[in-house]
Amino acid sequence: MSGYFLYHSIGTFPGKAEAVGAALSAFSGVWSAEDDGQWPAAMAVRQRFIDSWCSLIDAPAGSLTTAENVTTALYSFIGGLPKAHLKGRRFLVAGDCFPSLHFLLAKLSERFGFVLDTVPLRPGETWVRDEDVIARWQDDVGVALLTFVTSTSSHRCDVARLAEHGRRMGTLVGVDITQGVGVAPFTVSATGVDFVVSSSLKWLCGTSGAGILQVRPELLATCEPELRGWFSQENPFSWDLDKFTYASDVRRFDHGTPAILASVASLPGLEWVTRTGVDTIRAHNLVLTERIIERALENGWSVASPLDERERGGSVMLTLPEGVDAPRLISVLRAEKLYCDARGSTLRLSPGVVTCDEAVEKLFSGLERRIGWRDRRAS
Repeated sequence: MSGYFLYHSIGTFPGKAEAVGAALSAFSGVWSAEDDGQWPAAMAVRQRFIDSWCSLIDAPAGSLTTAENVTTALYSFIGGLPKAHLKGRRFLVAGDCFPSLHFLLAKLSERFGFVLDTVPLRPGETWVRDEDVIARWQDDVGVALLTFVTSTSSHRCDVARLAEHGRRMGTLVGVDITQGVGVAPFTVSATGVDFVVSSSLKWLCGTSGAGILQVRPELLATCEPELRGWFSQENPFSWDLDKFTYASDVRRFDHGTPAILASVASLPGLEWVTRTGVDTIRAHNLVLTERIIERALENGWSVASPLDERERGGSVMLTLPEGVDAPRLISVLRAEKLYCDARGSTLRLSPGVVTCDEAVEKLFSGLERRIGWRDRRAS
């Protein structure tokens, strides 16, 4: 039995240790060989990583590249946009976006001349409603960054609906899909967004350092990234310092020598998700998350995630009762081989393919002993 409820942090799959170990060992052999095959092999495995991502989210060839993380991907994208999309316009985000991105945008607003407009949560609620985002979204919004699934409530926004509104407003629409990709259906073709940022952690079972940036091909042609280097060129081996030209595709968002190890270590997870299928992963997750919600409501506990699975990612967040020491609770559960975490008073539970129904029952038995429960026989 696995009591692993941490897919919102690091995902796993059966045989992950062996698969990642074999991939890294094979790469070590290639990289350490005393021949000239290192870089051809390294670039080939990076391309496999890129191709796997393109297949996963149905992105056109030549529109997706690697990044260290979501924050650097967004930074690179903003630095490549024509000024007309930013200067004197609003950059719209929701108040439950990933904090790192908000920190970045707050600083960049000064240099690029946009106004960062953050749609707030309603008092007492745990996610920003789609209708509140739309109400705030007029034609002076140059760029909007959506959060596919939030890390604090597992709210899943209606990306297609919001992107359609953005098109009517003349806005570039991007989406951070980190917390949802691999467990909730998402494709570039179905949503019509202009750019995508993500990591390969969470439900894709990859490692840190394996981020991506995907940009709509028509938009790519207008971008001139300020973060550029020898790999930004059509021919990286052009050494003429006075004749730099951007690559014709997403490679213009590359810069210095690309990192490879994160792609190597993340490919086994990506390929496992592709083989297994997001629908299969989602079906298993839904059985367990619905059970978590059912047990929580039976006990009278507050569920901080949407009850409708169409509006929810793969996690369920519970608001711990006042007076519960969250770090101590997590520590006690860990001693029982039940692994989850908390953000403040919010308990985050994310069951994946290795998590079983017995683990859910054991988890709730442990929670009931420590935070109280309602006698269902009396109701």
